[in-house]
Amino acid sequence: MSVKVKPGGKVLGIVLLLGAIYAGKVLWWDKRPQEAKSATEIGKVQLPDAAQASLGNNAVKIPLPSDESVVNGGTKVSWRVMAWNSQFALMYANGGVHTTKGSLIDKAKLDIDLVRQDDCNKSIADMVKFAQEYKDNPNTTAVFASFMGDGMPAFFAALTKELQPLGPDYQPIAFYSMGKSYGEDKLMGPIEWKHDPKSAIGKTVAGVLRDGDINILLKWAGDNGLRVNPDETTYDPAAINIIAANDFLDAGAKYIAGYKEARKLVVNGKKIAKDTTVGVDAVATWTPGDVNVAHKKGGLVNIASTREYSSQMPNITITIKKFAYDHRTDIENLIMALAQAGDQVRSFNDAKAFAGAVSAKVYNEQDGTYWLKYYNGLEEKDIQGQTVSLGGSLAFNLADAANNFGLGKDNIDRYKIVYNTFGDIMTKMYPEIMPVYPVYTQVVDKSFLASVVANHPELLEGTAIKEKYAESITSEVSSKAYQIQFETGKSDIKAGSHAILDEILKSAVVAEGLKLGVYGHTDNVGNESANQQLSEARAAAVKAYLLSKGLDAGRIESKGFGSSKPVADNNTNEGRAQNRRVQVVLGL
Repeated sequence: MSVKVKPGGKVLGIVLLLGAIYAGKVLWWDKRPQEAKSATEIGKVQLPDAAQASLGNNAVKIPLPSDESVVNGGTKVSWRVMAWNSQFALMYANGGVHTTKGSLIDKAKLDIDLVRQDDCNKSIADMVKFAQEYKDNPNTTAVFASFMGDGMPAFFAALTKELQPLGPDYQPIAFYSMGKSYGEDKLMGPIEWKHDPKSAIGKTVAGVLRDGDINILLKWAGDNGLRVNPDETTYDPAAINIIAANDFLDAGAKYIAGYKEARKLVVNGKKIAKDTTVGVDAVATWTPGDVNVAHKKGGLVNIASTREYSSQMPNITITIKKFAYDHRTDIENLIMALAQAGDQVRSFNDAKAFAGAVSAKVYNEQDGTYWLKYYNGLEEKDIQGQTVSLGGSLAFNLADAANNFGLGKDNIDRYKIVYNTFGDIMTKMYPEIMPVYPVYTQVVDKSFLASVVANHPELLEGTAIKEKYAESITSEVSSKAYQIQFETGKSDIKAGSHAILDEILKSAVVAEGLKLGVYGHTDNVGNESANQQLSEARAAAVKAYLLSKGLDAGRIESKGFGSSKPVADNNTNEGRAQNRRVQVVLGL
């Protein structure tokens, strides 16, 4: 039997049905478990507990200095520093923006003001002004400045020219290194560049021209056989192109803002009458520039940094030669103070935190926690959820400084290799701007450091920084073939190839954070078993040469591959010549 519903009843039924649907939505549907959007993690902190500790179990901790500025009647110095974490030893030693009571600098009877100056040209001007005034008045407050070691050839070239009229006694000299960048300075690019360096061809990198960070790009490109266009006004699709930045922060800012500019197009090495527009694909910068990129836009990872090229960027301190020689005791006391500070910062977390707090005051930016965090270095997720390494610096103790300048046990003058390597690159890329650069021994005076090392062995008790290398390379940063000449059918290296081996040595010293792979290859002529043995013997001969120059045995692996990995056609003389090679790989 059917039931006939009146119109009023239909309306009521519809209302009740809609009410039930609404109640179901609110009380059940909206409150059901739902798939959450992945959170972007930013700021995961991994603070190592003195990962590069300097002092051993019997470490003697020095009381932290007070916050009270001191007037000790000592020699006055105004010290120009960029915002850079490699200066933690100086921050700790001085105790504040002005030397504080009880600090190591106070005990050294020096009176130092730390002045942030990110503009190298202004520091040059300040140094010239000091030299001019000091010549007339020996009581003038001294000016010191600290810079990236690999950028010093260009800096010295400009400064020595400006000071030439004052005579040789008023030339600049470098006398110490208080620390180094250890990952903080870097080339940040698309992740594809890590997997295939050739994908960087035709792309752009924003950075400060002829400065230390751009040098990371130049080394990485050179080790991978990639060309870099030296003209920042043109675009060469067959090379990596540089976009000029005003400073290291501007480099990141240009990427974040989506900066674009017009360029003259280069085809087959010639500028043509056609313009193109380029944007920023990658950045050469350091902290906080890398942090800004990661937090504000993301999408870039570390392609190469001073963590891998770990000898490339020591913090180099300079002043005028005349002042240094007039105040030899002050300079040596300063070195001793900075060396002790390096041991303290490397060994005690509260000393390191104190240096971070002083950094915030000197740089007048962020707080001590920020500078401590990025001194240690860490991995974070950028705003796009991609993992990227940020920050990373190390303070030097006396043993580290000695190693840097060739006064250590292995006698490798790391800084001389860095200085000449990047000086040569600059003169090759920019012959019109920088045709020459000062000779190393003219601008680097090791006599002050050598005196401290000789007369204060107690300050050498701190453990020097030592790299740790994997058993074998699993991740390549760069790979390059070298045509080393051997005696026919033998592993004896011809003397004419020693220059190539020295080139490999220099590249390896700059990239001290990477393991060195030396791999021998042959063509397919002859017996494969004999080819295998020959390739192994030739790789071993190259390894032996590098060991004789001071490289650590645990750092080098040598292998032979016979004719199994040709790079060219073995049916032609030219192809076979290419296949007979030693491949040098820098990797982790």
